[in-house]
Amino acid sequence: MCGIWFSIGFAPDPARIDLVAHRGPDGRGWNVFDSSAGRVAMGHRRLSIIDLSDAASQPMAYADDRYWITYNGEIYNYIELRRELEDLGHRFCTQSDTEVLLAAYAEWGEAALDRLVGMFALVIWDNAAQVAFAARDRFGIKPLYLYAAPGGMAFASEIKQLVGLPGLRSRLNIARAYDFLSSGIMEHTGETLFTGIEQLRGGECVRLDLQHWRPGEPMPVRRWYAILSPGTLALDERDAAERFGALLAQSVHLHLRSDVPVGTCLSGGLDSSSIVCLMARELVAAGNGAQVNTVSACYDVKAVDERPFMEAVVRQAHCIPHWCHPRVEDAFAQAERITWYQDEPYGSTSIFAQWSVFAAARDAGIKVMLDGQGADEQLAGYHGGFSYYYRSLIRRRRFAALARAMIERHRWHGTSLADEARIFVLPLLPTFLVRRLRRERHALLQHNWLDGEALRPHLGRSAFETAREAIGLPEITDIGNLCVAMTQSSNLTMLLRWEDRNSMAHSIEARVPFLDHRLVELSIALGERHKMVGGDTKRVLRRAMAGILPESVRRRRDKLGFATPEEAWFRGPLRESVVGGIEQTLAWFPGLLNPAGVRAHAADMLDGRRSLDFSLWRIVNLGIWGRLFGVSA
Repeated sequence: MCGIWFSIGFAPDPARIDLVAHRGPDGRGWNVFDSSAGRVAMGHRRLSIIDLSDAASQPMAYADDRYWITYNGEIYNYIELRRELEDLGHRFCTQSDTEVLLAAYAEWGEAALDRLVGMFALVIWDNAAQVAFAARDRFGIKPLYLYAAPGGMAFASEIKQLVGLPGLRSRLNIARAYDFLSSGIMEHTGETLFTGIEQLRGGECVRLDLQHWRPGEPMPVRRWYAILSPGTLALDERDAAERFGALLAQSVHLHLRSDVPVGTCLSGGLDSSSIVCLMARELVAAGNGAQVNTVSACYDVKAVDERPFMEAVVRQAHCIPHWCHPRVEDAFAQAERITWYQDEPYGSTSIFAQWSVFAAARDAGIKVMLDGQGADEQLAGYHGGFSYYYRSLIRRRRFAALARAMIERHRWHGTSLADEARIFVLPLLPTFLVRRLRRERHALLQHNWLDGEALRPHLGRSAFETAREAIGLPEITDIGNLCVAMTQSSNLTMLLRWEDRNSMAHSIEARVPFLDHRLVELSIALGERHKMVGGDTKRVLRRAMAGILPESVRRRRDKLGFATPEEAWFRGPLRESVVGGIEQTLAWFPGLLNPAGVRAHAADMLDGRRSLDFSLWRIVNLGIWGRLFGVSA
């Protein structure tokens, strides 16, 4: 992928683009223009994927140097757009998608965004009209951060490029820190954990006309891609699966367009395995004898090792497998380095596992990696969705379906009868009472560890509710709206950030075929249908992959993702590191947390009195991040 920089008013500083040389080791571009609002600087670090020639370098100009672009992304339908634009009289000097993007803007203006199939963060400078236009793709696959002050404003691919600009201090955003610590949710608003640094969210854009706008004035951000609404598309199960499967296959076909080697992450789960098998079918159809290169993480701890499922996929799709074995000692040894690339804290050691996969891909010479991100969110793949599913069944008086779902969950997922009873009872209670019970249970079990002076005003607030409100969704009571919230505000936005930084740290472009907007729009249009059915999750995908996936993978119901043996690691060889990391966080951010509560909370988990969750890593990594970037509370 690439790294970009655009600023107005601030002193042009090429070091701002060189900070992200890892995003683009294949080329560097820098241009400065004069404007009525001060100097305009555009920078680009290039990772060459389409048209490897120097002619495709950026910043790129078009239309007699009127339009200039710095852009990070891929427009997968650039070949089709190019043909359409040629019919309209445009002529091209390169084979790149960048030039097609510029021509599309010259032809259709901001409406060109609606025609794009792909991922992008871009800034276009109209040197004649003195207008800057910035936009981010529909779901925020590629990042675009901004900082605005009276003396200037800047857009950047990574937060670290903005740190240290005039007027900006590294101060902790307390509200967003609470969301991260309490629930692990981040990237769910326009804010970051750095006070003053914001982001364009997925589907947003901004137009800065320097004849009327000056740095220091409000940023006229608007949404160009609407927040989706769950529909009631009435398809039977077969038709839904056929349409979903066809769109996913088409997306994989487009995502394979590249002038460099393409591989894929393989976890052995339903999503990544579907991508692998569809890639293999595409390569067979191409008839060039190419095979899919897969990269997977393996562990000695059987509970989190998915190698039997990975091997089943490798055999069926005739892949070339590459295996990596994340080491326990590296989870902490690499933590500071990973945090520097991530720019903000990360939520668990699963991010370290993903880091290890991209490192192995780089060592194998793979420059583009396809991944399965996005399926869980649009198809309700997380088991936490069952409470919404049960509520919906109760509301519609489908008690036989409810009984079936409870029985199948118990049989397939090992859900205890006590847990089933709790999930069954909660939907019957008023929402305000459910929230109160959850808060009281959290306080009882967590030793009030979040009850520090700084966080106290935020206690009891739900980060997920903040995410929902940020995109204007009504209270979520069903699977349809849950999928919208997870896709456009909470889970997915966070996962995409982690993947972007991990892949870019190794100069690899990560692609996500499940996020072709036409596929997502179909999934959301289905509303509650064909997602959770009985004890099944992602039912429409399972049916679409019949005859394509190994049955052992298509029918598996356990869910791990990029899991690590975190419980065994933390209670064993990493225990002292965890305890030490917690103490360092308490020392770096005094008054943020309740020290006695934090220590009791950690002791209960590390001693086995309660199950271990990701909260310990979040506490530890917040301190690593704070020290690394000099962030104060």
